[in-house]
Amino acid sequence: MINLIKKHLIKTTASINKFLIVLFLLSGTGCVADRTTTAQDIAQKGQLTEKVVVTPEFSFLTWQRINTPSQPLTIYIEGDGLAWISRYQPSSDPTPKNPVALRLAALDPGNNVVYIARPCQYIGVGSNPACQIPYWTSKRFSADVINAMSEAIDKVKQSTSATKIQLVGYSGGGTVAALLAEQRKDVLSLRTVAGYLDIEYVNQLHHVSPMPDSLNPADDAGKLALTPQIHFSGALDTLITPEVARRFTRQTGGSCAHAVLVPGMTHQGPWETQWLYLLQQKPECSNREQ
Repeated sequence: MINLIKKHLIKTTASINKFLIVLFLLSGTGCVADRTTTAQDIAQKGQLTEKVVVTPEFSFLTWQRINTPSQPLTIYIEGDGLAWISRYQPSSDPTPKNPVALRLAALDPGNNVVYIARPCQYIGVGSNPACQIPYWTSKRFSADVINAMSEAIDKVKQSTSATKIQLVGYSGGGTVAALLAEQRKDVLSLRTVAGYLDIEYVNQLHHVSPMPDSLNPADDAGKLALTPQIHFSGALDTLITPEVARRFTRQTGGSCAHAVLVPGMTHQGPWETQWLYLLQQKPECSNREQ
């Protein structure tokens, strides 16, 4: 009798464990679906249309509002998203819970607004075979990633007949935007919001591992000496402190980069509450102090 009870308990426990595993997988999928639905709602309110841009390396999800083809594009680049679950555990899907850059793009009243998600956000391994965890952790700013994003921008330009772009990047998207601006010849201006502009400095500040497989915008900041740019920092941001933007503007070595401190903002803002006002500040080259 005891043996029968043990067998029954073992069988029941195994069934429960299988159920919990299935429930966990379903809840994880639902979580990603919820994140996608949130983004779709934001894009719809901003009258942005979803388009997938395919490059040899990655497929990128974009949302676009093109009203005056051939005119400059304002391109918003998303932050790192849910890259990590904890300090030591990477996420299995980097789709952002709070797509800050998308919120800003949806508010932008400009005629030609394009939002580009980062590699593997919204489009997972099933449709993006190249997606591997390093591409949203240690290699998220690698040459492969930056080149792929540059190719995606080229494809958007071709589809709209635009010849010039304005870059806007949030957090890690600011890293990507700055790196793109350093290598492209069609950038009219650069704006970053809580931008991760000096990887080495920030990683040392927070005592985290270096990222030898990633590029650091601060290393070639001098290439942006003649590019009009504004770097917005939150006065309450303890993750990417205002000193990061101040250091970067000095590293450009010119009079075209300005660091602007925004009161009351943490790393995640909420930046959308100030964005229409901040957009009125135009990047320009001058000798004025911010």
